[in-house]
Amino acid sequence: MEKLQHGIQSHLTPRAYRLLLTPYHFVWNLFSAIRYGFPARELVVIGVTGTKGKSSVSEMLYSVLTEAGHTVALSSTIHFVIGRETRPNTFKMTLPGRGFIHKFLREAITKGATHAVIEITSEATLQYRHLFLSQNALVFTNLEKEHLERHGGMENYFLAKYEIGKALTRSLKRPRGIIANNESDYGKKFLALPVEKQIPFSLSDAQNLILGEKGILFRYHDVLFDVPQPGEFSARNALATIKTGEFFGVSLETIACALKNLTTIAGRAERIDEGQDFLVVVDYAHTPDSLEALYKAYGTARKICVLGNTGGGRDVWKRPLMGKIAESYCDEVILTDEDPYDEDPVAIVQGMAEGMQKKPSIVMERRDAIAQALTMARTKDVVLITGKGTDPYIMRAQGAKEVWSDAGVVREELKKLLS
Repeated sequence: MEKLQHGIQSHLTPRAYRLLLTPYHFVWNLFSAIRYGFPARELVVIGVTGTKGKSSVSEMLYSVLTEAGHTVALSSTIHFVIGRETRPNTFKMTLPGRGFIHKFLREAITKGATHAVIEITSEATLQYRHLFLSQNALVFTNLEKEHLERHGGMENYFLAKYEIGKALTRSLKRPRGIIANNESDYGKKFLALPVEKQIPFSLSDAQNLILGEKGILFRYHDVLFDVPQPGEFSARNALATIKTGEFFGVSLETIACALKNLTTIAGRAERIDEGQDFLVVVDYAHTPDSLEALYKAYGTARKICVLGNTGGGRDVWKRPLMGKIAESYCDEVILTDEDPYDEDPVAIVQGMAEGMQKKPSIVMERRDAIAQALTMARTKDVVLITGKGTDPYIMRAQGAKEVWSDAGVVREELKKLLS
């Protein structure tokens, strides 16, 4: 099939090829839903979308629903989970195509799942993967500048996300709920969707919020929430989860217990501990806003920051901005390779350096950059390694893939350092 696609593409203009793909993707998704018997109709389905926080909210919801006694399927950027079985997402896409989600949900039902949490992206809507998911509820976290070249601007990016909300309104499930951050106009538009329950959340819902490097504390309706994830962004993610849990009848005490026990979310402010006397954190942080939010979460600690930028050939606008933010918050900055694809990786890094006043340290080999940062760290410092999260590959020219794990490399280099 891939060879056939390539052959067709080589004989068409890019625009004609994209137009041809529209019915192709729709028909493939429809056929897959029919083939697997529209499995989403048999499950309680929660969609999660937004620029940032999707994976964290999805992980939190999985933990909450599991704590409440349900068998839960989870489809996310990080991994695919059914009950206690998990396998990593190695597709380099949050919601894979070719009917993957319908096959996955049918497998989940066969294994006893009653609930499903599904991360849904704007890219997925362009290929109709958001259809036939029969959502009971949708969580909208936020919308920030990202994928602008792919969508042709911020408004088109929003409209692609909004298609997921429109799919919710067509769901035959009852009652349907939209849970959205009402701190932005985009969230308010989601909250205007004609469904049975509109549920806003904002940081102001977290009473007596205390922020720490290893977690946050706050009260919600007189229940104490102790969440082992840092930063204001984690408070918002937790509130989205709490409001969704309430919609599905989960007690606040059960939600609080589940969130307290969620000590690690892979690649999302993930602390790597091999006995060192400084903090090492691996995080995705793929937008300027998320990078700044991560740096703010670690307060006045001395920061050593390793970063690349989202893959070659896209979002060129943010490269100097990411460099500027790193220089503003970090005591030491090391720029490195990330996912160059077919673009010159040195040119990508130089694009980041253009936003910086001082000449940064540039170490193109990502492992060497991480090792250098760890060597520079002193007691109580924070080493922040961003850009990859749980990405399983470094994507290189002509489709080449280098197997990769930021967390795995950090552990290996820490062990060398400590020995």
